[in-house]
Amino acid sequence: MRLELGHVLIKDVQFGNETKIENGVLTVNKEELISLIKEDEHLTSVDVDIAKPGESVRITPVKDVVEPRVKVEGPGGVFPGILSKVDVVGSGKTNVLKGCVVMTTGKIVGFQEGIVDMTGPGADFTPFSKTINLVLKCEPVEGLKQHDHERAVRFAGFKAAAYLAETAKSLTPDTVEVYEVDTFLKGIEKYPNLPKVGYVQMLQTQGLLHDTYVYGVDAKQIVPTIMYPTEIMDGAIVSGNCVSACDKNTTYHQMNNPVIHDLLAQHGKTLNFVGVIITNENVYLADKERSSNWTAKLAEYLGLDGVIVSQEGFGNPDTDLIMNTKKIEAKGIDTVIITDEYAGRDGASQSLADADPSANAVVTGGNANEIIVLPKMDKVIGTLDYVDIIAGGFDGSLAADGTITVEIQAITGATNEVGFNKMSARGF
Repeated sequence: MRLELGHVLIKDVQFGNETKIENGVLTVNKEELISLIKEDEHLTSVDVDIAKPGESVRITPVKDVVEPRVKVEGPGGVFPGILSKVDVVGSGKTNVLKGCVVMTTGKIVGFQEGIVDMTGPGADFTPFSKTINLVLKCEPVEGLKQHDHERAVRFAGFKAAAYLAETAKSLTPDTVEVYEVDTFLKGIEKYPNLPKVGYVQMLQTQGLLHDTYVYGVDAKQIVPTIMYPTEIMDGAIVSGNCVSACDKNTTYHQMNNPVIHDLLAQHGKTLNFVGVIITNENVYLADKERSSNWTAKLAEYLGLDGVIVSQEGFGNPDTDLIMNTKKIEAKGIDTVIITDEYAGRDGASQSLADADPSANAVVTGGNANEIIVLPKMDKVIGTLDYVDIIAGGFDGSLAADGTITVEIQAITGATNEVGFNKMSARGF
């Protein structure tokens, strides 16, 4: 599978009479975009705003973040099974609007949404303080069920991203990155002396608005399976969950998964990146046993020497993380796990809800319970109505002077930007 990602570098975003890209400037017809999003009868009002790095702007509650991408050549389209036909993606050419994202906000769906500050101490914790953010504020019709509300706002982000990306379909990219992974047997023949490494990507699927979609299918309904890493770059996996902001792999994180990018950078050099095993994080014990059994079976079947396991969420999914680790290690395959920790505000509590001696190589994203004080911003996109109730907030988080005291778990993307740079902990 070979995919060329063409980066169209966006230096600025502004509103204008025509949606287009010229000299690195993305101009957006605001009224046209709003009309497109309001085609969904579930939304009663839509507004669009722009937030740029360094501005005194706070965006909350952040629901999802999407990077605009468009298929230029090859089968399928971006967001297969959602906006595009259900075709296998991940090959050909895809253009990316690099440096800008679509962000969705509005009336809260669940209590676990997040905050993005474009400047100040909070900006240091999120990658989205460094992107130019086109923010959709979407309000649902009265009485809309929570799942329909979440779906409407999720689709609004995808539609807006596709609308913007279409402007880059015929452009010549500023830079091009090529990603290629061989079939299993060809890879073994090609790199006989390199360790075979796989990536187990755990997807948040606990339900109750904690959902992830694969080719449009709720991942609770799947059993562990194998994917080419380039499929994920074309939007084969998207976020639909309202999990704690720092644990939420937004759609942007899925499309730019740093573990995948780092493994591909080493593919054919220090290791043979065999592929991605996706698995879910269900609630019932039987489902956890089934998925972890299958995950370990697939790792063994592929003859892997090493596996990286990443987790989305915390608490209940800690059990899935340790189950996967124990069973893969029992097959004689070295594992490294990537997780964040909830060790209490003083850092003295047990950081994971489950543990095992076999989980002895860990890349940590930090303690999500750590407290941070966010200063008042001059402008708020969205609403401050939910700051006291989002995960990481508490009664009194929002002070009368406009400052916000929260745990860093309330910051979108705060602890899930981590690659595999510590993989050498196990020497593979």
